[in-house]
Amino acid sequence: MRTALVIGTGLIGTSAALALARRGVAVHLADHDPGQARTAAALGAGTDEAPDGPVDLAIVAAPPAHVAKVLADAMRRGLARGYLDVASVKGGPRRELEALGLDLTFYLGTHPMSGREKSGPLAATADLFEGRPWVLTPTRDTDTEVLNLALELVSHCRAVPVVMDADAHDRAVALVSHMPHLVSSMVAARLEHAEESAVRLCGQGIRDVTRIAASDPRMWIDILSANPGPVADLLSEVAADLTETVRALRDLESADAARRGEGSAGIADLLRRGNAGQVRVPGKHGSAPRAYETVVVLIDDQPGQLARIFADAGRAGVNIEDVRIEHATGQQAGLVQLMVEPQAQAALKEALRERGWALRQ
Repeated sequence: MRTALVIGTGLIGTSAALALARRGVAVHLADHDPGQARTAAALGAGTDEAPDGPVDLAIVAAPPAHVAKVLADAMRRGLARGYLDVASVKGGPRRELEALGLDLTFYLGTHPMSGREKSGPLAATADLFEGRPWVLTPTRDTDTEVLNLALELVSHCRAVPVVMDADAHDRAVALVSHMPHLVSSMVAARLEHAEESAVRLCGQGIRDVTRIAASDPRMWIDILSANPGPVADLLSEVAADLTETVRALRDLESADAARRGEGSAGIADLLRRGNAGQVRVPGKHGSAPRAYETVVVLIDDQPGQLARIFADAGRAGVNIEDVRIEHATGQQAGLVQLMVEPQAQAALKEALRERGWALRQ
């Protein structure tokens, strides 16, 4: 790939353009908002000048509701040898293109499974996709050259290619992305009018659950409008679980011992199923989750504290497998949870204590 055209210079489009530009590809940028394309160009993502002729690959990074229209326009104008989109929904756009009577031999639907709560070119980074799955949905009619160009794009972005059927992809993202976003928003909505005394008690649990609720509502309306059926099916199942959970909790309030027993059993079953589902979430490097031990360290909110902890762990020969930070409410301090292999826990604790760190249970 020597030349590319990125149509849509938001977070995903600009991030892909930055990655390609760093690998020496001549990237042209286009957007319905010329100012946004100029911003992306100023960041080093390419040039906002139109290409002289067809490029090797056109990458459409428009919202799902507009993907088919933008792709159809680009294909009719012959802007590239190959075309792909990076929308989070795949089945709908392809069917729209088929309905328009376009030759889809040189088109491939893709979806990089990466993003941030922030949007726009200023939030873009060249390493946004590194190590993340990038779904490709080729059909029997997909031209081999286009598939190779898509694989080259994924390689330049240091992502991991995953081949799926388009509709299977849409059902999958409904489960692992779209439905969780709505559930997160439902939980976060409970905080909007909550008493300040309650909000001040927020800990890491509520932060984890509500983090993705901070995303742009306009973007998510576009995404959900393109994949409403699978998401609604999943939320129906969640609603059934909620109904049963409410009933179980009401039983726990009962003065009748038998009802309390039924309520306890109902809650226990939900928690058990939750445990069973959670352990299926891939762990480090995509492997099955592993059981780590946690070392909790109290740190001041000062520059360089995390760097010192990691450096001290490195000197002790201990690899940090994962890390979480819980900020202390109203204080310039926090708790860093360092996840390590069980056999490394004792050595890390001893090394950190020797270097003056305050450990917590």
